[in-house]
Amino acid sequence: MTRAFVLFEPERWTSPAVFSSPHSGARYPAEFLASAELDPMTIRSSEDAFVEQLFSAAPAHGAPLLAATLPRAYVDLNRAADELDPALITGAQRRGANPRVSAGLGVIPRVVAEGRPIRNGKIPLREALKRLRLGYHPYHDQLDALLGRQRECFGMALLFDCHSMPHDALGAAPMVRGQRPDVVLGDRFGAACGRWLIDAAAALFTAQGFVVARNAPFAGGYITQHYGRPSRNVHALQIEIDRSLYMDERTLTPLPGFAEVAERLAAVQAGLVRIGDATALAAE
Repeated sequence: MTRAFVLFEPERWTSPAVFSSPHSGARYPAEFLASAELDPMTIRSSEDAFVEQLFSAAPAHGAPLLAATLPRAYVDLNRAADELDPALITGAQRRGANPRVSAGLGVIPRVVAEGRPIRNGKIPLREALKRLRLGYHPYHDQLDALLGRQRECFGMALLFDCHSMPHDALGAAPMVRGQRPDVVLGDRFGAACGRWLIDAAAALFTAQGFVVARNAPFAGGYITQHYGRPSRNVHALQIEIDRSLYMDERTLTPLPGFAEVAERLAAVQAGLVRIGDATALAAE
């Protein structure tokens, strides 16, 4: 069975930063594909393709990168483990009103992008628990351990939760100086990280020519909410990148400008790591 994640470690850990890519996994289990009603390209429509490559510069600058291997359509790491969908999972209990679960976007998704059902019929609860055991819990155990290590070593931990967003989703985004954003930073409206961190991140992206919005249309998901505890010196910031900047969303292939976007993002990563380094030193 495919391991749940790949951890890219720096040669020297020089910063409290941790980069996470929970939705870029692309290793689809054969039995999952065999049971799906969607063609292989459609089933990948929820995938944050290439995000682990776009943030691969982080280890060279002294911070680890944790990247999922299993796909979001199989198990969604950016959900709570108990967000089980009774419409998909036999034996799952409904736990109050949850718009994500109702929309088919629980921890075991019922649909992919644009609400397209992954399969006909339900799966047994044991299959859902298997996916959590194989994919969900190992990833979160590793992420929790990384943040704990950083906090112990540096006095704080900075989590950068890295995602991509469909270009069409930006129709709901606010205009920034007359333009749609390229990047949306989410800090749960100030609850998940210190204001200094989102301000510094926005300045770094802007310096590399990206148009940046905050908290709309994406304020941060479960990972940002769960791990971001500024009062405990753990700060979490979600980063969403417009997919149309670097790939053809229909074919999931890199655009000719992919390398240039990756280079600009590498410069941002270098700055984010230095923010953490400087902050940690100041806290000593």
